[in-house]
Amino acid sequence: MAMTVVEKILARAAGLPSTKAGDVVEPQVHLAMSHENAALVINQFQEIFHGTGRTPTIWDPSRVAIIFDHRVPAESPKTATNQKKIREFVAANGITKFHDIRGDTGGICHQILPEYGYVRPGFVVVGTDSHTTSHGALGAFSFGIGATEMASVWSLGVAVNIEVPETIKVVVHGALPPSVGAKDLILHLIGVLTAQGANYKVLEFHGETIRRMSTSGRLAICNMSVEAGATSGIVPGDEETVRYLREEAGVTEPIVCVAPDPDARYVRTIEIDASVLMPQVACPHMVDNVKPIRDVLGTRVQQIVIGSCTNGRLDDLAVAADILRGKKVAAGTRMLVFPASGRIYAQALERGYVQDFMHAGAVVMNSGCGPCLGVHEGALGDNEVALSTTNRNFKGRMGNPKSEVYLCSPAVAAASAITGVITDPTAN
Repeated sequence: MAMTVVEKILARAAGLPSTKAGDVVEPQVHLAMSHENAALVINQFQEIFHGTGRTPTIWDPSRVAIIFDHRVPAESPKTATNQKKIREFVAANGITKFHDIRGDTGGICHQILPEYGYVRPGFVVVGTDSHTTSHGALGAFSFGIGATEMASVWSLGVAVNIEVPETIKVVVHGALPPSVGAKDLILHLIGVLTAQGANYKVLEFHGETIRRMSTSGRLAICNMSVEAGATSGIVPGDEETVRYLREEAGVTEPIVCVAPDPDARYVRTIEIDASVLMPQVACPHMVDNVKPIRDVLGTRVQQIVIGSCTNGRLDDLAVAADILRGKKVAAGTRMLVFPASGRIYAQALERGYVQDFMHAGAVVMNSGCGPCLGVHEGALGDNEVALSTTNRNFKGRMGNPKSEVYLCSPAVAAASAITGVITDPTAN
């Protein structure tokens, strides 16, 4: 039977000859990821064993990854105590894929997993974070689950009662114009699909534009697939996947890519001509409220944010630094930059990007999720407007429901920082 990529991955993980959309399976999990919400998972995990007389035991500690990123450094005694609890659990259970608050090996979970080679093509990856969809960029079926489901995975090593999703095939042709990138592509697609257009489905990306796209760009489009309601986004593993894992993640083990069958069945096919795209902006307060940049030019912004699990990689910082080099952030506008990992921060230092940002007047922050959430860093004041390369602009997303957040690419963010208003980088 002809299968899509995800149907093949789930069949293999469940020990079945084939699967089809609508089947319910229990696949083996290759990697289970949590961040600070591991404190909730620990509670649920221990509850599973309560009263049984058995010692709580993780099925395979080598397949569990925990990364501190949402509140780093800790902003309150409660957060610090939860992090202490997780550290003790990690040590007691022999979890080696643990990334604490460190300048060298720390970072945002969705950057750390690919950066350290924890994700491979054909894997089933689950995470207690909705943007776990990111890791489909490496040819894995990767999706978010809740704390209770994760506790079950820790105990059993399988994802229970998973319905095989339908798949939408997205075919992208043509070369992206200068200063138009993967973020513009995925924002355009979300605008086409709407926030519920891919509910409980997989977005499977194809076409020469995707084949030429770096893993960084693929991470951006898979990261934001969930904003169209998708269970996962996936780019079938190819030469770029192998190159990234070998050259950048240091993987030496065999890498086996999974491709869809030529006659696989899709619930829908969407074709996009990348060559005609212009910069896209998601306007308040929904990610699918997408407009071409010409419709929002001149909108005044008080805060620019560049970074996150969507656009905090080295190539994103390079684009922004190139635009800002020798220029200044506009008076009345503040700019925050947060690299996606400590490794990326170090590389940005070596290449002079950090100096470019600081000389322009930007504040370069530690790797983490703070400015994206506005929980303890980067909150907005009443009636302020932010322009950000992050992935969500829901009301209150940056800490204040009385503010507004627009989403864009690193190029748009950097060009706008100089002028203090939303600016088209392709017009220069």
